[in-house]
Amino acid sequence: MAEIPIRSFGVSVVLLRNAEPETEVLLLRRNHTLVGEWCQIAGGIEEGEKAWETALREVKEETGLDCDRLYSADICEQFYEADRDAISMFPVFVGFVDAEAAVTINHEHSEFRWVSFAAALTMVPFAGQRHVLRHVEAEFVQREPVQHLLIHEMSQTSWNNCEGT
Repeated sequence: MAEIPIRSFGVSVVLLRNAEPETEVLLLRRNHTLVGEWCQIAGGIEEGEKAWETALREVKEETGLDCDRLYSADICEQFYEADRDAISMFPVFVGFVDAEAAVTINHEHSEFRWVSFAAALTMVPFAGQRHVLRHVEAEFVQREPVQHLLIHEMSQTSWNNCEGT
């Protein structure tokens, strides 16, 4: 019997800021793959990296931002890729950043927007993304996140310590 492989080679990050009176989600408009679509941060795991390290690196590379706190979202983004005939599963992370921090997007994106969860749900193209966003809003905004999911409270000192691992 033939099998469809399951691949886990990347991560997804939902980036949040507390912009009173509501929490906002960062969406990026893609340039290369899924051209023109609004998505959260995503990227491939490099050799020797832990998934959470990839999440922090991708946030920095794609937005220029540093996370104050990073959590496991306790959910995976999953999708079928017809061209590879494979199911891809990306662990999802939730990063919180300073509300005043300036976003600097890289070449992978043409623009960014901080939006409400309601707006984000209408902007992202895939049902799986909407499922992830609903989960993040319920578990990280509407209630206090479970502390067991906290990976790091980041400071420049702790980030420098992480870079050497």
